[in-house]
Amino acid sequence: MKIRRILATAVAAAVTTPVVFLSAAPAFADTKPSPTSTQKPATDDDEDMPSIEELRAAVAEAQKAYDEAAAELAKARADVEALTKDDHPLAVAAAAAKKTADEAAAAKTAADEALAKAEQAVKDLPVDATEEQKAAAAAAVTAAKTAADEAAAAKTAADTKAKEASTALDDARVQAFRVLELAKKVEKAAKKDLDDAKEELAFYEDMGEECTEDPSLEVAVSGPKKVTAGEPAVFSMRVTNTSDHTLNLVNAFANATRLPEPGDVIDDETDFSKLLIPVEWSSADVLEWTPITEKFDSIEVGDLTKGASYDVKLRLTVDAKAAAGKGALFGYADYEDNDGSCSGGVDFKDLNFDILAADKGDKPKPKPTDTPTPAPTVTTGGNTNTTQQGGRSNTPVNGTLAATGANDTLPLGFAAAGAVALGAGALVVARRRKAGAQA
Repeated sequence: MKIRRILATAVAAAVTTPVVFLSAAPAFADTKPSPTSTQKPATDDDEDMPSIEELRAAVAEAQKAYDEAAAELAKARADVEALTKDDHPLAVAAAAAKKTADEAAAAKTAADEALAKAEQAVKDLPVDATEEQKAAAAAAVTAAKTAADEAAAAKTAADTKAKEASTALDDARVQAFRVLELAKKVEKAAKKDLDDAKEELAFYEDMGEECTEDPSLEVAVSGPKKVTAGEPAVFSMRVTNTSDHTLNLVNAFANATRLPEPGDVIDDETDFSKLLIPVEWSSADVLEWTPITEKFDSIEVGDLTKGASYDVKLRLTVDAKAAAGKGALFGYADYEDNDGSCSGGVDFKDLNFDILAADKGDKPKPKPTDTPTPAPTVTTGGNTNTTQQGGRSNTPVNGTLAATGANDTLPLGFAAAGAVALGAGALVVARRRKAGAQA
């Protein structure tokens, strides 16, 4: 059904935020957003976003329309079939009219023959025929001519009725075929509407609407405040299960982007893919740096027990040719129960950093080895945390992590790009869930 409007808050922000910011302020520089500017702006798309009840009602309505269209199609097919049979009233009438016309034609032929004989009898009268014989022969011709004229008129009338009956039958058949073709088109359109409505409902259910607000998973990201172009920078992300039960099929996601410069034009034609920063990840149980790509977009955490955490290192490498500016890292996670009853727990966190231009005079620094150091153990109040197998930990992260949303001092252009990157992350989650549901 056209563009999906049910992809979640971040997706809408990704599409609408740049335009909203552009219309709100002609220049980004030296412009600070209000405290509410980090929230998703109200849009017509959000107001029109259907609830699951509305989608189910739409499926029911589409089903009703399809059933009616299917019934009309069946009736149209039956009408066409009936019109091809000899017992149809119009076919019976046409056959009767044709029979009458044939009989009238035969009667006219006989009358014409009788007239011809009468006229020949007049010619065959002997020269010595009496007046009575001549009068009788002439009377026979007159009678035969009258009968022939009447037979001709009867044949003409019968032919007219036969033609009308045949035309009525042909017209009915043509109309029936037209109705059949129209019914096919209506049924096809109704079927598509029904399929679209069902797909929309299934997609919405696959997204787990009732679980998207579930705060069972918490994500925290931390790392350097400055990153030099061309040099790898390592950040940390922790996914924590704050629920009172084990969460199944937990996945973490991350992406990063350079943010537009203040004053850059941002519109619906802006190609934000050129600003994306490659991200690699590793953990205590996956020591090699693994790139995050569109094909392999998730970090498979697996089951996460009550209160447990999973630590991930994220390595970002800004293009060496990139100019100085701003960047942002986004981390998020979700889960899906083994029984398929619920999925959700999506939590987005972002961290802003400065990008320093590469020093053209210095030799580039070597990249870290392919086998990174395991994520560090975090301690709280002197109580040493024991990291579980797979990088999971039962101790929450201490220290200051980036707050969700744009920085209070971040220019509007940066906030817009942040929303775009956040929306891209939500699309990754949505695409993964949809693919998983169809597997």
